[in-house]
Amino acid sequence: MFNRLFGKPKQEANALATLEKLSETLEMLEKKENVLVKKAAAEVERAKEFTRVKNKRAAIQCLKRKRLYEQQIEQLGNFQLRIHDQMIMLEGAKATTETVDALRTGASAMKAMQKATNIDDVDKTMDEINEQTENMKQIQEALSAPIGAAADFDEDELEAELEDLESAELEEQLLQPASTAPAAPVSVPAGRVPARPAPQKRTAEEDELAALQAEMAL
Repeated sequence: MFNRLFGKPKQEANALATLEKLSETLEMLEKKENVLVKKAAAEVERAKEFTRVKNKRAAIQCLKRKRLYEQQIEQLGNFQLRIHDQMIMLEGAKATTETVDALRTGASAMKAMQKATNIDDVDKTMDEINEQTENMKQIQEALSAPIGAAADFDEDELEAELEDLESAELEEQLLQPASTAPAAPVSVPAGRVPARPAPQKRTAEEDELAALQAEMAL
């Protein structure tokens, strides 16, 4: 069907040859047009010269030839326009043919791949992948399970022991005396001895805390 609509490779080669021929013809027409434009300009210059020497008849003849050249230039312009139109149509048809050929090639390749890949094979492959994944998961769980003496340890007892250690650590931190910051130096005038600070009396609570620390040290 595509061959009937867009032609066979031989017809495509003919289209390329036609485009080349049209391009050559267009180039030839452009050259002729340039020549005629130069001739028309020359006739204008000659008409000016005849006008300066008062030769009116010769000047009019130059203008007539100029108009003939201009008519031919206009005709050549129409020819070029038609050729351009024909080239655009052929290039569009060529692009359409190439697009259809590419689509047809893609459809054939997809069809071949679908024939090579059976849906049953895909389902079987996915089942195998899932089975292997489950087996690997079981293997990893088996490897991560405790073995030997570690398997007999009670997790609840280990957590209770850890809580006891944390409580003992917290009590030890609370019983430690608070660190006092060093007193700032007092500036004393020269020649005078600074007075010693009077010893502070400890409170009863501090005495009890010191006695408790001494007993724990025994």
